[in-house]
Amino acid sequence: MQSSYRSFQPLAAQSQRSPHAPVARKGIGPMATGQHLQSAPSQMQAQHEGQKLAIELAKRRSRKPTDKNIPEGVESCIIGDGAQRYKDLRDVERKLDAAMMRKRMYIQDSRNSSMKKHRTLRIWVSNTVDDQEWQGDGLVVDAFDFNTNSNASYKVKIEGRLLSDDEDDNEEDDEDDSDDEEDNAKKGITDKKALRPSQNYALSHFFKSMTVDFDKNRSRDGAEPNVEWKKPSLPPNPRSLPPSADFDVLEFKRGGDENQNITINLTRDETPERFTLSPPLAEILDMKEATRAEAVTGIWEYVKVMGLQEDDEKRSFRCDDVLRQIFQRDTGYIPSITDAIIPHLSALPPVSLPYTIRVDQDFHKQPEPTVYDVRVTIDGALRARLHAFNMNPSYAGTLRDISTLNDELSVIIQALSHAKSKHSFLTTLSKDPANYLLKWISSQKRDLEVICGEASRGGGEDVSGEEWRKGGAGSVWGTENVRESVNLMLSSRTSLGHGSILGAVHNRMVDATATKSDEEDRAPQSPSGKRQLTIPIATLGVYNNYG
Repeated sequence: MQSSYRSFQPLAAQSQRSPHAPVARKGIGPMATGQHLQSAPSQMQAQHEGQKLAIELAKRRSRKPTDKNIPEGVESCIIGDGAQRYKDLRDVERKLDAAMMRKRMYIQDSRNSSMKKHRTLRIWVSNTVDDQEWQGDGLVVDAFDFNTNSNASYKVKIEGRLLSDDEDDNEEDDEDDSDDEEDNAKKGITDKKALRPSQNYALSHFFKSMTVDFDKNRSRDGAEPNVEWKKPSLPPNPRSLPPSADFDVLEFKRGGDENQNITINLTRDETPERFTLSPPLAEILDMKEATRAEAVTGIWEYVKVMGLQEDDEKRSFRCDDVLRQIFQRDTGYIPSITDAIIPHLSALPPVSLPYTIRVDQDFHKQPEPTVYDVRVTIDGALRARLHAFNMNPSYAGTLRDISTLNDELSVIIQALSHAKSKHSFLTTLSKDPANYLLKWISSQKRDLEVICGEASRGGGEDVSGEEWRKGGAGSVWGTENVRESVNLMLSSRTSLGHGSILGAVHNRMVDATATKSDEEDRAPQSPSGKRQLTIPIATLGVYNNYG
């Protein structure tokens, strides 16, 4: 057998093959790391950078000069009366700021307490038709078109304008004399161009939602889709309104070839919100609609007028038959008035404007819109003028210019103060250089002691001063306080053993005072006749720490 061929095993050997390896049952494999974990360090770094930037801006603001008062003594350093004129100008500025602050407070009070004005919003409702049967050329006999009205449609237009002050007054004066509604409607149409007041209020400004309900009896299968508009949420005091929240005309188109009745529901948008009052609350306030603040104020005035307030406890009052229907108790509390009137306040019903959609030919020969006058409330003239003034772009620009000028003025005053300090230093140095340098060096030395922590109290009150070096009866060491302090410190150490440094110093100083007769003569005596040691208190305090 050739060696290049593989030898075959016998059948018995082939039958003894090893069994198949069992399939390994592995668990859940490693999961991929999410992107949010990878981006976490970058977010933390960005947050850290933002914090550092905020801290740096705060430091810059703290170092920003704010003083606008001219330093004292500048008049003697400059030529002319510029400094005095600047001080006079600052006095005038203070008076002007005080007057403006008072006026601003008066305006704010007037704005908060001013009543809103009632105006008339005139609404025109009309409709046009397209592809109606009477608008075509007639039927074609050979056409076999049985859906001639499949494309018939109508378009309803709802338009609103706020009457001007003059027009509104004329309408009120002529309200009792005019009985013909059609003439008033025609007059409103002819004067439509003059109805826009000086401050524009769109139709959407007065309502938070508008819905159009169709007559289900005449609609197709009762499934006519209703028309609904809701005012989008807006930020406070927006500079401009989106088109969906600022319009005067609302139009919609539907298919139909028959007259149909609809109802236009307008939900009022008022600030502060007005509510419908319950009969008991309406009897107290003598009004059917009121805000929450007006209701609380009205109940408080009713309690004062009727004399129902308790004499001992001013926060409580007695409830009569009318108040008992609101508070459901015999005694009411003034802080609980707001919570007690909540069940008696309900949302105002929407303004309903019925209208009939006309698609017949007779009506559209001379179409006339249906006119409604709706009573609305607007802000007073003062509030409107303030709003227009605050929203004026030039007002913000003027404030920025004033702030920039104030910053520049503060920088100039700071530079002037530095120049004044340099001028004072050089002037004093030129008059008496030697003494001034001594005083200046002493001042710098004291500042250095304070900075380095070498001074005990920041004033050179350690034993290195000149007053501590002077001895004798007239020195610091001859005072009664020093005597008592030394005696107290020595008496606190009854035992001078254990290698006490204070004891060693005491023994050495006693020996030194006994051998030097001249020092014994100068040393002060205690009332008992013994010689007293003149040991610095600071020195004893240092040695005492080692005892």
